[in-house]
Amino acid sequence: MLKKLDIKFYIKNFNFLEKFTFFSTLFVTLVLILVGFSAPSAYEKRQILIKNHYKVVDLINNEMIKCYNYEDGITIWGDTCNGEWEADRVVNYIRANLGIENPFSEEPYIKIAQNPKLKVEGREGFVTERGIIFLMSSNFPTEEGSKWVIGTCTKTPCLVRGNSEFTSIFWDKKNWKKLRTDKVN
Repeated sequence: MLKKLDIKFYIKNFNFLEKFTFFSTLFVTLVLILVGFSAPSAYEKRQILIKNHYKVVDLINNEMIKCYNYEDGITIWGDTCNGEWEADRVVNYIRANLGIENPFSEEPYIKIAQNPKLKVEGREGFVTERGIIFLMSSNFPTEEGSKWVIGTCTKTPCLVRGNSEFTSIFWDKKNWKKLRTDKVN
């Protein structure tokens, strides 16, 4: 019937190609296990980026609400509520105080751009920078109809719908009770 199998594993009996294949497979398996346990997945990184984007949006929205109610007040980054908000000051405050980071690189996670939509999508000669939150570089006048755009590339290619987050923030006093943010398509 069936004889008892006596399988012995002797590496010294393997030829070069068999040894090479065995150790290569072992190495690849160990690297995959190490990467699987040590690095967050792409999905988790994307969720971090989306949370970072909305932290910035919420910070600016909260300051707008404060300024709607107290027009003579001062924002937490030092601009007057009834004056123009400087994009550089906002970005410097966020870098120093919000405590968020870019999971894809060591670069600063927030920058200013003349047109965040073009910068995020990598159009017009710009290089796509994944994980960077771009705030519109023009200063934000606190007057009716003003708009700031905030954009982030969360997954490459950024041009594909759903791989970027864009938020337009409007200064709209007629609807001061409900602050409005619209998604940019």
